Amino acid sequence: MSQKAIKITGWTLTALLAFLIAMSAFMKLILDETAVAQAAAVGLDASTYRIIGIIEIVSLLLFIIPRTGVVGTLLLVAYLGGAIVTHLEHQQPIAMAVGVQTVLWITAFIRFPELKHRLIPAS
Repeated sequence: MSQKAIKITGWTLTALLAFLIAMSAFMKLILDETAVAQAAAVGLDASTYRIIGIIEIVSLLLFIIPRTGVVGTLLLVAYLGGAIVTHLEHQQPIAMAVGVQTVLWITAFIRFPELKHRLIPAS
């Protein structure tokens, strides 16, 4: 695969992730009724849910900016890990969070080869 194709793939996946995570954060920030009901089901109040939305936005911005992308990746990975655990704790489906987490790792390895080399050393 050419460098140009790799770069286009990385930024396309980044745009997809940015859309998904931004929509999730937006629902938390505007305190959508459905989102607040889901938060209440796992024991979160509206103000805590709004803070989680802010954390999502900050992590996403760090992920999108190339210079801070690795830090953003690690913050989003941690956030999604927490989401997966919360869903498991409350017997809710985890497929969406696991799928986003998987795409996030693939995107990070494409955009930040140094991260891949550090986490998966050559044999």
